[in-house]
Amino acid sequence: MKTSNILKLLKPKALISYISEDATLRQAIEKMKNHGYTAVPVINKNGEYVKTVAEGDFLWFILAHDIKSLEQLEEYTVKDIPKRVVCEPVYVYSTIEDLFKLSMNQNFVPVTDDRGVFIGIVTRKDILGACYEALKESEMFSVAPEYEREEQ
Repeated sequence: MKTSNILKLLKPKALISYISEDATLRQAIEKMKNHGYTAVPVINKNGEYVKTVAEGDFLWFILAHDIKSLEQLEEYTVKDIPKRVVCEPVYVYSTIEDLFKLSMNQNFVPVTDDRGVFIGIVTRKDILGACYEALKESEMFSVAPEYEREEQ
């Protein structure tokens, strides 16, 4: 399969939310809350993908550091949160098979260019949708005919 398929599924960086590793924990949590995300990609000042942080990462960090106020959240940055969840990226030139393999264990797959610069994500939902559409068009996929209701 061609790498262009990854680009067809890509949600570009400009259309999604991500967090700078220099953002305070409060800023990051507020951004996640406002967008309703449970996990977001983290990038550095050069735009390179660093890691993905999830709600649980914030919870464990807050508990480990006995943080009790919003003000205390401003004392730490996203860079301070240890990388707990592995959310591997694919390169834009990776195969669609690489993308599929990663999506089995990740809700989304970050996509980077050949320099490691974050360019967007591919969601598991979009991958499943593309697979469904491909199957519908193939001869292998058959839809059961609708059964007519017998009127009584």
